[in-house]
Amino acid sequence: MIDSREKLALFIDGANLYATSKSLGFDIDYKKLLGEFNARGYLVRAYYYTALAEDQEYSSIRPLIDWLDYNGYSVVTKPTKEFYDATGRRKIKGNMDIELAIDVMELADHVDHIYIFSGDGDFRSLVEAVQRKGRKVSVVSTLATQPPMIADELRRQADHFIELTTLQQRIGRDPSERATRVAERVQAQETFDDDFDEGV
Repeated sequence: MIDSREKLALFIDGANLYATSKSLGFDIDYKKLLGEFNARGYLVRAYYYTALAEDQEYSSIRPLIDWLDYNGYSVVTKPTKEFYDATGRRKIKGNMDIELAIDVMELADHVDHIYIFSGDGDFRSLVEAVQRKGRKVSVVSTLATQPPMIADELRRQADHFIELTTLQQRIGRDPSERATRVAERVQAQETFDDDFDEGV
């Protein structure tokens, strides 16, 4: 099924993939993910979409965004929007569906196979439109959770459905790496604090 001459593009709905991998109990190693799809063909582009809260001085997703930007991903962001619902509750919205859809349609004429990392049923008509252009579309999500993280209509429309759990061994981060990184950060912060206190 893998054709090394096939031109590929990845479109990653960041919030959706994060929620899916968390529900399955593992973290994505984005370096391994690029390697996995580079091995499947000629990877033309890998897009990652996420909304960011602009008013936050520090966002927990910022280090990931910066890393992706420097390591082979085209990162597409936009600010979140804040609004109040009918009951007066504060809500935050950060949907990237339109940006992802536009990029897919613009790149569809230049690739053979599009991979969409999302289970959002809103992408069904996008998949259909790309297929009308003669392109293959694979959707990466999971049926292994209750409820499934992929909409049935999207799974049925796609040429291929890739169960995220089947990729876990190849693109998942080793759980021991996280503990090591946290320990390194704590050590670095303590060293910085000690140096700062001593006036170095």
